[in-house]
Amino acid sequence: MKRGGDLSVAALAAIVALPLALLIAALLRCTTGGPILERQTRTGRHGREFQLLRFRTGPDGRLGALLRRTGLDELPRLWNVVRGEMGVIGPRPDHPDRVLRYSCRERARLTVRPGLTGWAQLHAHPHPHSDGRPHSRGRPRPRGSAELDLWYVEHRSLRLDLRILGLTVLALLRPEALRLRPAGEQPS
Repeated sequence: MKRGGDLSVAALAAIVALPLALLIAALLRCTTGGPILERQTRTGRHGREFQLLRFRTGPDGRLGALLRRTGLDELPRLWNVVRGEMGVIGPRPDHPDRVLRYSCRERARLTVRPGLTGWAQLHAHPHPHSDGRPHSRGRPRPRGSAELDLWYVEHRSLRLDLRILGLTVLALLRPEALRLRPAGEQPS
């Protein structure tokens, strides 16, 4: 059932976002001249590695900064959902080097598909795209995000997924709304 929901949400989002994604791709091609997409190796469900897709934004440029700040650089990840490598909701996909250092308890994160959004992304820091490229390029994950991911894995349900999806939509429409709960505070 979750996979069907993931495909439905990804298909709807892809249809809505396709014109914007095509515009972004054309702008990137014109302004950077290089490849439009970049691939990053990440670890998914059951420890399987996959290539996480994102628009190539580069370290400089106003377009890249705008894409990172708004999270639009992550639109190609919808393809990862369609391919079954990710879900819409779940822990953030981690780099294989970090996964090698997981404790036995942290390995529980590998029992579910990583997600486009999740409990930790919403609650570990003020905004999922506040520093441009969260959790990537060797930066440490925010304190508490591993615990929040584990909390999600232990408590996942359709109701919680719908809540996360609703909070994500709210955060996209009103970023200041993410300050709903201090980091690490779990629902009752």
